[in-house]
Formats: sequence, structure tokens, C-alpha cells
Amino acid sequence: MSIRRRLLPVAILAVVAWETWRVLTPPGLLRDGPRTVVIPAHASLVGIAARLKMAGAIRSPEGFLVLTLARGSLRSLKAGEYEVPRDASTLDVLALLENGKVRQHPVLHPEGASLAELGRTLESAQLARTADLMKAATDPGFLRSQGIEGPSAEGYLFPDTYNFVRGMTPEQMLGRMIQRLQTKLTPELRERARQRNLSMHELLTLASIIEREAVVPGERRFISAVFWNRLKLGMPLQADPTVQYAVGKERRALTRADLTTDHPYNTYLRAGLPPGPIASPGLGAIEAALDPAPVKYLYFVKKDDQHHHFSVTVEEHNSAVARYRFARTR
Repeated sequence: MSIRRRLLPVAILAVVAWETWRVLTPPGLLRDGPRTVVIPAHASLVGIAARLKMAGAIRSPEGFLVLTLARGSLRSLKAGEYEVPRDASTLDVLALLENGKVRQHPVLHPEGASLAELGRTLESAQLARTADLMKAATDPGFLRSQGIEGPSAEGYLFPDTYNFVRGMTPEQMLGRMIQRLQTKLTPELRERARQRNLSMHELLTLASIIEREAVVPGERRFISAVFWNRLKLGMPLQADPTVQYAVGKERRALTRADLTTDHPYNTYLRAGLPPGPIASPGLGAIEAALDPAPVKYLYFVKKDDQHHHFSVTVEEHNSAVARYRFARTR
């Protein structure tokens, strides 16, 4: 037997051993930490292997191809964004794509946040463009499909932390947030709103203003009482957050010119509730809207960064305004 023929099995075993080692051991880059790789929809097997190699998630594209075909997993690989954990082998990576365990992006939508603020959050996380989110949130067909009365999804997005995945559409993200709200609006809450002659849209509108005005949870029912008392008397609500929403100064100080801006959401110029919510109210604000404190207050002014002074008469209110403005300028 020639030396070449005797060495051939050894060479084959060496190649198999080498490829097996490359398949079963993580690449050097993975030892530094997890790697992120995006697998597009309809990507070919060769394309997937190339992306994994480029991301440093596997050592051998060829080994990945052979392993995938050997396991019959070609049609089981799922598109999406994956985080390949540290020390993952090619077999581990293949199992990750087979199971579709895509990367989750936690997104916090806090109480009192608006659609525009959500858009900026999603854009900074590279999950959606603000313009696309706002377009979806005002699309009449989408709103009808979600049972929303108003011209936008503002106020219908329950404040919470959501796990979104890259590739979700704005409609899918908004839909999840809207459905979360619907589960919180229990039959008991809906009945209490009906007893107060409030539609769900009106309830969320009032609750959103309370949410934006209140900093201390214990003041929500008193702020609610002020607005209910004003509504009963036909007085304008004169709620600064509604004007901030109207002029695009959601969390900035208003000028006298802002307060005289002719806008449907300017509750200094128009009595009653504005056309819709201005932010996402939490359950605490919704409860406060349905259960105002039994007081006669008609006014309130900020004492500091958190608390308010409440008054029954305009004279007492003006005195409080002067006192706290003076205190802030000292």
C-alpha cells in the first residue's frame, strides 16, 4: 500500500476532527461577550451562515451548513435579531435559530408619557421611526380596528414596560399597548364611568390631564376634584399640560402668548374637556378621575417641584400664587 493511500484516512479523520472542533467550540470573539446578529426574512442558508460568521457567532460557515442539513433544519430557521450568548457552539447557535428565541428589547412607557415621547424612545432604540409611529397612531383604519373613538391612539397606550423585538411594525407595538389598556379597563371601571356619564374616551382624557398635573400620588383625587368642580360650573379647566400639548412644549414653561393660542386643546380659552387625551394615564389617575375627593376646591398652584396648594376662592388662590412665586425667586 502506498504512503499516499495509508495517509488518506488519517487526513480525512484530521479534517473531520478539525471541522468537528470548529462546530462544537465557540469562536474567539464569543469569549469576549455575546454577539448580535440579524437574520432577514427569506435569507438563504448560505446567507445566514455568512452573516453568523461575519458577526463572529460561528467559526465555520461550512460546518453550520452541514449541521443544518444533517439535522433537517433548513425550513426551521427563523428570521429576527438574535443575541448569541458567550461560549455558544455552532450547535447552540443552530438551536437558537430553530427555536426563534429572538432578542427582546424592553421599552418603558411611563405614566404621563405622550405618543411623541414614545416615538423618541423607540427611535433611540432603533425599533421604529417617530414619523412611522405617529402615522400609524393616527391612521383611521388602524384606530377603527382597535375600537378607538378619537383621532389618534394618544392616551390609549397603557403605561408599562414592554418587550418588543426588532422587525415589529408600529401597528403591532401600538396594538399590544392598546390591548394592555383594554385588559385594565375592567367591567367595574367601565360601569363606574357610565354612572358618571363619562365615555371611555372622556375618562381617559380627564385621567391624562390629572396624570400630567399630579406629581404626588396623594394629590390626584384633589386635582380631580378641582376639574370636576370646574366642569360642573362651566368654568374652563385652565390646565397647563393641555396648552403644553397644544403648542408642543410638553414639559416646558408656558408664556402668556402660549396661553392665548387658539387651539382645541387650550383649556384656558375653551370650557369642558379637550378633544382627547394628552398622555397615557396610569390606573391611579384613572381611579382618581372616577373618585374625586369630596372638596370644594376650584384652584391649585405649585408650592414646589412636587406639591400643590389648593384653594376654594380666587382671592385665596391669587394670594397663594403671589406667595409661592416670591418664594421661588428668593
